[in-house]
Amino acid sequence: MPSRRSEITMTDPELMRFLDEERVLTCASMGPSRRPHLMPLWYLRDGLALLAWTYGKSQKVRNLERDPRATLQIEAGRDQYNELRGAMLECDVTIERDPENVADFGLRLMARYTGADPPPEARAGVLKQAAKRVMLRFTPTRVVTWDHRKLGGSGH
Repeated sequence: MPSRRSEITMTDPELMRFLDEERVLTCASMGPSRRPHLMPLWYLRDGLALLAWTYGKSQKVRNLERDPRATLQIEAGRDQYNELRGAMLECDVTIERDPENVADFGLRLMARYTGADPPPEARAGVLKQAAKRVMLRFTPTRVVTWDHRKLGGSGH
C-alpha cells in the first residue's frame, strides 16, 4: 500500500494557522543521562520560529546549554484518529538572557494567554519573574506535519 504521507501534510499557511491556534508545545531536549527530557511550554510564533520562556536554572535550559538542539511537538485532536493533527519541529535553539528582552517577551506571552494586556499587578509579576527567566528561540531545521482530517474519515 503506498504511503499516504503526502495526503496528510499541512501546507505552510495551514501550519501557521495551526501554530497560532494551539497553546502548548512539548519540548524534548537531551538530558544529562542522554535520555530525552520532555516538558510543556507556552509559546509565541515568530514566523516559523517558536519562542518560549522558562526559568534560567531549569533542567531544560541546562540541557540546551550543553546541546542547543530540541524537537518540539504540537498536537490536537487526540480523541479521534481521524481528527489527529500536529507538527514535529526539529530546531536549533538560542537562549536570550537580556532581562529587558525577556521581560518584553513575558508580557507578550501573558497577553496571548489571557487575551489582553496584563493589568498592573500581573505586569509587575511578569517583570519580577523576568529576572529569573530566559527566552528560548526554537528555529526549525526540519518540519513534519500531519492532519488526518484530510483523509476524509478513513485511514485507521
